[in-house]
Amino acid sequence: MKTFTMILAVLCLAGPALAGSTIERACLNSDRNPGRSLCGCIQKIADVKLSSTDQRLAAKFFRDPHLAQETRQSNSAAKERFWKRYRDFGETAEQNCS
Repeated sequence: MKTFTMILAVLCLAGPALAGSTIERACLNSDRNPGRSLCGCIQKIADVKLSSTDQRLAAKFFRDPHLAQETRQSNSAAKERFWKRYRDFGETAEQNCS
């Protein structure tokens, strides 16, 4: 799971908008662009599992991996709830999109 989440992080490097939603755009703009099909699948899972606010926060992780670590280790209840949603998103994407 950790490996797939890190792959998602690399795939979803934020960049200029092309088409689609937050995660899909970032995926398509990444150096490791896996293609529209996989990026679209990941976006569909994100749309179900993450709010638009969650997706924007997740996109920030891909530019700043240290922020992801800080969020995961935070004592904030809100960040803990987000991290559980984010982890669920990663697990679901791994099961359905790989």
